[in-house]
Amino acid sequence: MVPDAIPALKSQKLGKDVLVEQPAYDLIELFFFAYRDFVSDPDRILDEYGFGRAHHRVLHFVSRQPGLTIAELLDILRITKQSLNRVLKELIEKDFIESRMGTSDRRQRLLFATGKGHDLALKLAKLQTRRIMRALSDMDPDAKETVSRYLLRLIDPDDSAHVRQLVFGLEKT
Repeated sequence: MVPDAIPALKSQKLGKDVLVEQPAYDLIELFFFAYRDFVSDPDRILDEYGFGRAHHRVLHFVSRQPGLTIAELLDILRITKQSLNRVLKELIEKDFIESRMGTSDRRQRLLFATGKGHDLALKLAKLQTRRIMRALSDMDPDAKETVSRYLLRLIDPDDSAHVRQLVFGLEKT
């Protein structure tokens, strides 16, 4: 069945009444299943290294933003310093991430993916990209932009500008 033809999605009119009266179980469950499958491909590879999803997230953002500080990473991931320390320690010990002293503030720790770390992050990103592009492949050409706008609107409004800047490199507005 083509997703556009799913009766539950077409039958709900979007409006304030729906948001208050009727939980969007169909969309909630689709998010659960989509996320489950989206992370399943990387999970299999991460397991070979003894890593989990937390390792993936850290490796992804450090690889994408060389020189990221621990404070910035904590802000992005919204996890405790204790949780990050355990994961970061493993990634450093296994030579996937390197921690360097800050140039202007020697107390600051700057994080960089090693060649091995970058290669793994890229391999995982390519797996997820294939899944995303397959999902977009038979949709109209503007679907990627529409999906991006939709996902941005799911993010807390007070964090939206920060996320836009991280993802797209745009100035905060």
